[in-house]
Amino acid sequence: MSVHKEIRKVTTHRLSEMKLRGEKIAMLTSYDFSMAQLVDEAGVDVILVGDSASNVMAGHATTLPITLNEMIYHGASVVRAVTRALVVVDLPFGTYQGNSREALGSAIRIMKETAADAVKLEGGEEVIESVKRILSAGIPVMGHLGLMPQSIHKFGTYTVRAKEEAEAEKLINDAKLLEDVGCFAVVLEKIPADLGEKVAKELKIPVIGIGAGDKVDGQVLVIHDMLGITQQFSPRFLRRYHNLAAEIKGAVGNYINDVKSLDFPNEKEQY
Repeated sequence: MSVHKEIRKVTTHRLSEMKLRGEKIAMLTSYDFSMAQLVDEAGVDVILVGDSASNVMAGHATTLPITLNEMIYHGASVVRAVTRALVVVDLPFGTYQGNSREALGSAIRIMKETAADAVKLEGGEEVIESVKRILSAGIPVMGHLGLMPQSIHKFGTYTVRAKEEAEAEKLINDAKLLEDVGCFAVVLEKIPADLGEKVAKELKIPVIGIGAGDKVDGQVLVIHDMLGITQQFSPRFLRRYHNLAAEIKGAVGNYINDVKSLDFPNEKEQY
């Protein structure tokens, strides 16, 4: 008799429990069905359908061009593959800043059309009305502070954020504000490790880092960077767990050679 082991779905509440008991949260991005299925089966806790799809899937230089419709397409593709992980979809640039009614409409479309578990957006005090309005509809929100790629033209650089006291103080205040209004977690990108530790200690909600040190409650990386599919991007916080670019090019090269040398298909590979 086979024993069926029930898969326990990761929820926002479960992430809070993980923080309480000191269990680190593992989060990765995914943008399509096949990759999300592998990532979910491997046991990752949170899958982020990031607006980084603008870079790694569509080839744009920044995250700004990706549209809400495109994010919904990627989000729905990922959700269809996932049975365990919490799925969070990024609200893309221009769909929530400055207009809380539009923000709510954007978030509702994502939740209805993708069946995702939550949305993520960038910013603190500047977007707090949008955050409140989305939360008022019962939609879980993950915040994002520190380096905010959607604001790259304002920053003018991808260097480490919040090294100066004033910006660090604002980041702490923004993180507390996001927690106070009801966000279930916050991502901190590319900030000093000691600041990441301070925020994680002061907040009751989980703090996920990407270049925010090892004392936060979890980590997130872009799957294409972590697997070595993309080779052009090498920040200090990135650890490449594989060199898939070389493996894929090698496999394609072997296929080309076999086709041209008439080795493929052989007799066993024909009908």
